[in-house]
Amino acid sequence: MTAPTLHEPAVRTIDQLIQAVRTGSYGPDPAQERIALAFTTAQAVRHAGRSSGYRNEVLSLRLDAAVGSCAVEPGALPAAALDDCVGASVAELLAHPMLPVRVAALDAYLSRVRPHTPDHGARPYALPAGSSLHRSRARARAVVDLLPVTGIRRVLVIGVVNSLLEQLRERGAGYVPCDLKGGTTEWGEPVRTDALAELEHCDAVLASGMTLGNGTFQPLLDHAAATGKPLVMFAQTGSAVLPRFLGAGVSAVSAEPYPFFWLDGGPGVIHRYGGSR
Repeated sequence: MTAPTLHEPAVRTIDQLIQAVRTGSYGPDPAQERIALAFTTAQAVRHAGRSSGYRNEVLSLRLDAAVGSCAVEPGALPAAALDDCVGASVAELLAHPMLPVRVAALDAYLSRVRPHTPDHGARPYALPAGSSLHRSRARARAVVDLLPVTGIRRVLVIGVVNSLLEQLRERGAGYVPCDLKGGTTEWGEPVRTDALAELEHCDAVLASGMTLGNGTFQPLLDHAAATGKPLVMFAQTGSAVLPRFLGAGVSAVSAEPYPFFWLDGGPGVIHRYGGSR
């Protein structure tokens, strides 16, 4: 599969991408684009049949019809951040002191100017209606399918999602679960907290878009670019940001803009870029 079909500037860091947006490489002047709505979405989930649950919190910014998002640690986002965003220009928010605000603003802008359509390299993938677990497993299949079919013995999974691990187990692939929160997987496996220490011991990386919001994305991108290892991103955070790094280290993206699969029981769609299938 190929990268997006429109000519885009070559970027290798988030700062370079922000600068390209600022200088008009992607279209409209971000100083003239204003955020109309800022909101957070908090979620607590424990799927039926699973022994543990988790919580999510996501900052989202509305720019015309587009919504950009960035996950944050639950309770970490100050209420004043929403006030900072409402009515502000994208250019102002791209210089905000909080990284999640910068990422959400960048995602909102790029979601508007590079929507998830075939013209921009996206392939729609239908998610079925059903329970949260049923939909989680369907999404996991779509994500894991973006890994190469052969040559992958051990996958570093950054941002532990048990449905993804379940898919890897079913396919006979080894994995190393890693998350800043630590803990254990559904199968009692210890979750590592230092992803960088595990990179050399894995053949591929499957990473959450949350790495954008916590500042840990760049080392993954640099490692993949230097070694040629597959780097597959599953992204609710930065769903329109990460496709910009296809060919610069990212090999594939499962992009899931707001509203996310866990908000609704009906049918939905995610958008896949790159990958072998």
